Amino acid sequence: MKLNGTSSSTPSNGRALEGIHQNGHGLNGHSHDELVDEIGDAHGAAAIDTPMRPDAFALDDDFKIDLIEEHFREIMNILGLDLTDDSLKGSPRRVAKMYVKEVFSGLNPANKPDVTLFDNKFRYNEMLVEKDITVQTYCEHHFVPIIGKAHVAYISSGKVIGLSKLNRIVEYFCKRPQVQERLTVQIADELKRVLKTDDVAVIIDAKHLCVSTRGVRDVNSSTVTSSYSGKFADEATRQELLRIVSQPSVSI
Repeated sequence: MKLNGTSSSTPSNGRALEGIHQNGHGLNGHSHDELVDEIGDAHGAAAIDTPMRPDAFALDDDFKIDLIEEHFREIMNILGLDLTDDSLKGSPRRVAKMYVKEVFSGLNPANKPDVTLFDNKFRYNEMLVEKDITVQTYCEHHFVPIIGKAHVAYISSGKVIGLSKLNRIVEYFCKRPQVQERLTVQIADELKRVLKTDDVAVIIDAKHLCVSTRGVRDVNSSTVTSSYSGKFADEATRQELLRIVSQPSVSI
């Protein structure tokens, strides 16, 4: 699969559930649960945009928190947990607030960071690289964390951006259920839009807890995705970026 210049060996499974019969079996005799697990383990993204319903923001945040609290309490009850216990009784509310106000706040475009560009008065025309930006997002297949680092780079077209805004853009797209390939492309596309240049590169190296804590339970592997466009599509420029990224970061 290839998403806007991002290469991936992961097949696109966005339509794989079509054709499942009402008896729970469908494609090649596989059960519904088998197909759901297969799609989840493939870690594929069906589209560049995060799948959202048209009425996604019809409810205000406080009402969403109330509803999620109610439903998560029911999940805990189904699991057999004692919600009268002091340690557990506040968990449904804590989870609901965490979902809406923190880890999935990037679903709301109102939370997109404001970006101000400045004239490139220094006439700096080489690549600028922001390394080791923290990536903390949630796998949309199992709703467990993906944790790693992002490296972003751009070459000015005459304007520059405040360094912290690069981190904020990464953070914004992390704060939603994600697939790493999609996350990489969303960050790259947003940087190209705000910087008004195609000379943008994004590399993400991350560990998926859906791989390390369930299924194959591989604690050593990580996933690397990248997007190179404009001058970064040139082999020499790309290799220069990779050399910079591979160097040890400054410690303070």
